[in-house]
Amino acid sequence: MALASKTATLDRLGEFVSTASAPAAARARAAAAFLDTVGVTLAGVPEAASRIVREQVAVEGGDACTVIGTTQRAGVSAAALANGTAAHALDFDDMCFVSLAHPSAPLVTALLAAAEVAGARGTTVLDAYVVGFEVETRLGQALNPRHYQRGWHCTSTLGAVGAAAAVARALGLDAAAAGHALAIAASSAAGLKENFGTMVKPLHAGLAARSAVTAGLLARGGMTASIKALDGPQGLLHAMDGQQAGFGNSLDDLGSRWEILDTGITVKLYPSCAGTHPSLDAVLDLREREHFDADAVERVDIDVDSITPTILIHDRPATGLEGKFSMPFCAASALVHGAVGLETFDDEHIRDERVRRLMPRIHMRADPSLDGVAAALTQARVAIHLRDGRVVFQYADGARGYPARPARQEELEGKFLSCAHRVLSAAAAGRALELLRALHEVDDVRRLMPMLVP
Repeated sequence: MALASKTATLDRLGEFVSTASAPAAARARAAAAFLDTVGVTLAGVPEAASRIVREQVAVEGGDACTVIGTTQRAGVSAAALANGTAAHALDFDDMCFVSLAHPSAPLVTALLAAAEVAGARGTTVLDAYVVGFEVETRLGQALNPRHYQRGWHCTSTLGAVGAAAAVARALGLDAAAAGHALAIAASSAAGLKENFGTMVKPLHAGLAARSAVTAGLLARGGMTASIKALDGPQGLLHAMDGQQAGFGNSLDDLGSRWEILDTGITVKLYPSCAGTHPSLDAVLDLREREHFDADAVERVDIDVDSITPTILIHDRPATGLEGKFSMPFCAASALVHGAVGLETFDDEHIRDERVRRLMPRIHMRADPSLDGVAAALTQARVAIHLRDGRVVFQYADGARGYPARPARQEELEGKFLSCAHRVLSAAAAGRALELLRALHEVDDVRRLMPMLVP
């Protein structure tokens, strides 16, 4: 369903959101994203940011929707806020290098809240995810990289609009109302990278999910907005310093070309900022291949693109959250422990003296020659200088879990179970996994939600 280019942008997007038919391969990608995101949401429940949001949600009341991983219930937008925050709390949720966002944390949690009140089918939710992902990536093409470099957190800015598109589809809105949902969400799009390494970063995903649900429900109720909210002279692209003044031809192939298939989704196999992943792969590969340990390391030089240092802003992290945005900490942990996992960022590991001693010898620097070679955050050169005089080197082009090297199904399911076990019993986690495997066959998503409660 290619759309004619003469129609106003929001009209075209609204028509796509309400009528597009996702191919089976795109639905399969969406189902994998649901599995991964529900898992990391369960894992994020015990984190402080999640707990604080749940406490506030409890004060506000409501019982329409499930707060995942707990016995608590909340209103539909409040549940999206709580679940969205938990989904991003560990920075273990997936990435997209077109939108420069974590797409699934807002998309999945907003959709589950909307689907729970609407009683949507599994296929409806998967189609909704796909159209939301497509809208978000087309926004990313117009806004980035300038938008991201200026300090906006795309998970929250683009995420609010993309998730609103998904909610509009799940609620069955017509083209006009779907367009208004996007315009409403555009006025709540916000999120600052300066808050990276704090509890507010995961809150951004929750705020985007809440904004998306609110926008969809308001549009369903008849609220209208400017048809130029995205690309008008004072619309989102201009106000948020987009790379382009408009969408150009990027909307012409909506419904005939699918970004979710062409670019894909990056699944995280390390619970840290995606900017660390290519370097971590290289460090761990070199450690295993060259048979050395941390005591043998004299110095580590890591060259990255110019965007990566704007994200990895904590050279000497004091908390686990800061550690996720620290190349010295992540690389030193990989060298000392031979792995980077959920436990890497707990208080004990943050204070590990072996890691702290190694961190000053790890040097990250921006190399302009890596800019534009590939998507931002995907390239790195790692040189490890050993005390015996050897220098071992590896160039990282992406990382395991990236679209070119996708996670295997057993890796996805293993990650899900390890995450789910933080709040669910082994039996309960297994039952949830079985239902998520067959999400396309579920006649009412409300059947899934009790499986996600301890």
